Amino acid sequence: MRRGTDVHRICLALPTDRECSATITAIGAEAAYAAAHFDVEVRLLILDSSDPATRAGHARTVAALPGDPGVVVHHLDESAQREFLRGAIERAALPEPERILGLLLPDALSYGACTNRAFLIAAALGCRSVHRRDSDCAYQVFGGEPVYPVHHELTSLGKRAFDAFSGVTEVALDPALAHRPVSMVGASFIGELSVDVGGIRELDKDAYDEVVGLWAPGHWSAEQRRELAEESFKGAGLMPFTGDRSTLTLVDPMRVDMSNIAFDRDVYERLPLPPATATIGSDYFLIHAVYDAALPGVLHNRHIENYYTGERRTHAGFLAYQTRFVKFLLSMLYFHYVYDRMADAGTSLLDDEGRLDPAPFAAFLSESVRLDSAENERRLDTVAAVYGRLGGRYAEFAHGMTAGRERLLDEAALDTEEFVQLIGVWEALVDASRGALR
Repeated sequence: MRRGTDVHRICLALPTDRECSATITAIGAEAAYAAAHFDVEVRLLILDSSDPATRAGHARTVAALPGDPGVVVHHLDESAQREFLRGAIERAALPEPERILGLLLPDALSYGACTNRAFLIAAALGCRSVHRRDSDCAYQVFGGEPVYPVHHELTSLGKRAFDAFSGVTEVALDPALAHRPVSMVGASFIGELSVDVGGIRELDKDAYDEVVGLWAPGHWSAEQRRELAEESFKGAGLMPFTGDRSTLTLVDPMRVDMSNIAFDRDVYERLPLPPATATIGSDYFLIHAVYDAALPGVLHNRHIENYYTGERRTHAGFLAYQTRFVKFLLSMLYFHYVYDRMADAGTSLLDDEGRLDPAPFAAFLSESVRLDSAENERRLDTVAAVYGRLGGRYAEFAHGMTAGRERLLDEAALDTEEFVQLIGVWEALVDASRGALR
């Protein structure tokens, strides 16, 4: 392994707010695999927002990891994360520091914010890439060995595309893009649906199609919505791994999952994720940005196994998750507009050095906030009607959702505005973080 200033350091990141000792042990083994098979130093970053008793159990699990050469573990609770963030915000001399801190470490669950913290800490650790996993996932096993996504990630990430040809089984990339770096490597999952809506499908397939189809753009036909519902949230299905396949291409955002993704630093150091709270899908923005900017990626088939935790199956967990799902549906009013603008912009999303340029993204998001909210009102009307027909806990959720209707509509717009604000300070935050924790 290279030592000194030229060390190739990566961040294998696991954000969690639940008990996941088995996942920590498993991801520790993936870190050891990476260090043993590639010329890298792995910083295993566990961002732990769980309760004190659970964190203590996680600490014992971390202490029991074998201490493999080339692997350094950072297990940070929210207090340590907050201290780091306050320091970065202070060094960046940003106005309204408490507001910025709230976007990075909100009181409520935020998929985007926890990953943004991983990005900033990766910069602080001197890492060249972030490899993200989730606490409700496991690795497939093939031939008696775990199937680690990091194998494909480190084979290609950061190389010029033409230098990555030999590491994939297929090339489906315009030769005109071969000089650009491989900016993202990802796969999907097998197992349970990534979004907890399977119960609706079991009760009423038409209701499922109607509700899941709500995340389509407002102008889509009923048939297009049904097709989207049929494809959504299934990942790679149920077929297990039988051997490696990988394609160098522009990676379709529908084919990868944030539990199984790696980004080069020229992606996440340029643009953060939306900090929206209690909103599933808020962490997928960079996947779209890489695709629309025509940055090469690798799509492989070392899919993660997805499963539901016990909390998701409780009544309180059900109600909380349905709120996250509805907020996701409402966010699409704004993001579909932005995605359309991004697709039209293409390579103008890049700066003169070929990296993502934050300015057009911020401009498109700012424009989207001015959209009429009537489409979102129709989304809420549809959810209320369908859930009311389903009855039981769905009807109970619909009643509470209707009571909070105006708040939900306002939050969807505010979440978009706050994303613009975070983009505006992101470069300063990254610069202030860089090298702080080495």
